[in-house]
Amino acid sequence: MNPTTLTQSSFIIEETGSVIIAGNVSLNGATASFNPTNALLINTTYVGTVKTVVKDIDGNALQEDYVFTFSTGSTVTPVVASTDPLDLATNVFLNKTVAANFNMLMNHTSINTNTFLLRQGTTDVAGEVAYINQVACFNPTNNLLDNTEYTATITTGARNVQGTALVSDYTWTFTTGTVAGPTVISTDPINNASGVALNKVITAEFSEPMDNTTINSTSFTLKNGSTVITGTLSYYGTTLTFIPASPLLEATTYTGTITTDAENTSGVALVNNYVWNFNTLSTGGTMVDLQSVARFGIIAGVAVSNNAGFSEIRNMDVGIYPGVRSSLTGFPPAVVVNGAIFASDDTAPAGVPAMLLQAKDDLTAAYLYAEGASSPAPATVSGDQGGTTLAPGIYKSTSTLLIQSGDLTLDAQGDPNATWIFQIASDFTTVGGAGGDVILAGGAKAKNVFTASG
Repeated sequence: MNPTTLTQSSFIIEETGSVIIAGNVSLNGATASFNPTNALLINTTYVGTVKTVVKDIDGNALQEDYVFTFSTGSTVTPVVASTDPLDLATNVFLNKTVAANFNMLMNHTSINTNTFLLRQGTTDVAGEVAYINQVACFNPTNNLLDNTEYTATITTGARNVQGTALVSDYTWTFTTGTVAGPTVISTDPINNASGVALNKVITAEFSEPMDNTTINSTSFTLKNGSTVITGTLSYYGTTLTFIPASPLLEATTYTGTITTDAENTSGVALVNNYVWNFNTLSTGGTMVDLQSVARFGIIAGVAVSNNAGFSEIRNMDVGIYPGVRSSLTGFPPAVVVNGAIFASDDTAPAGVPAMLLQAKDDLTAAYLYAEGASSPAPATVSGDQGGTTLAPGIYKSTSTLLIQSGDLTLDAQGDPNATWIFQIASDFTTVGGAGGDVILAGGAKAKNVFTASG
């Protein structure tokens, strides 16, 4: 049949009373399928109609509308709604992850290597089985063989969350080609990560360089449920980067998806849709994610000057962008230990300017997040904080802030992730030495203390 003639207007399912059911229409060979968006009602009669606008590939239309009826029962049975690859597919990638999409949530413990099988002839293929978002995935341990037919089976051991099993085994076949396609090899956050910072920059690493024109809002989405998160998407080298336009919500699950619309530089599509979930911080919301700028002890725009004589920067880098290396002065006598100095005009190693630009962007994003953080509600502070002890949280000053008459103690109270954000409208002055230090107590870490001032 001509697939363009099979649509929701030409293949219609109606509930008694002419209520049209929402769904998706697909065509596989000579078989058209209607997949309802939501589960059908129990004990209900439906009417299906295939209209005469449906045509075969030669342009011949149905001679009359085809009408059929059916009635649902009182139970909902799980079925395999679709597969990837499709049944009888050919030229399948050798590194394909075989997937089956169910019509409802399944009991994840019932989706395993005993209920999801892949065979080449009578030989079982070794692999791992995973389940996420109603999709069961079989990832072979090794690449599949060239030009070989495989059979995949979901058995009746697979059950939904109520314990109802498939009515019968579901089996489909496909044949490989000779090519292995690009894959997503890692993401940040990783799948099922928890406690993710609300200003997190999302990244995904591909197995090979991709065509950057195919890395767009069609091939990549980040969603909270069905809500698409807006933001800035970029691609460099083998890395996709997404910066949400506003902070993520607390205690929320987000789903990232990269589809097979993404292609490598030779036009070969991603092997599979890649889907992963992560969860944001459940309380506090004060974590600030520095992303790529975390490696820098100093990063500046125009110039970096050391006027203090001999000094050391340990285990961190120094960077300047868009300033050039000649604008870095005082190194030596200052030295960088277990780190490096980078400038926008460096030609080696490759990619230094892009790396510095990303770090500056990440710094800006982190500063704006810290400046506007509001959960938990900021506590108002002012004047000299010497001799005080502060629990984790957000502290806001509408003027200057000092640490002068004694030490300021930041007490994590045993929480290794405890975070402090100081939002200061003007200057922040510390004396240092006797009577003006910042003391970290109770497991507090310097990397979790942030100041947005001026």
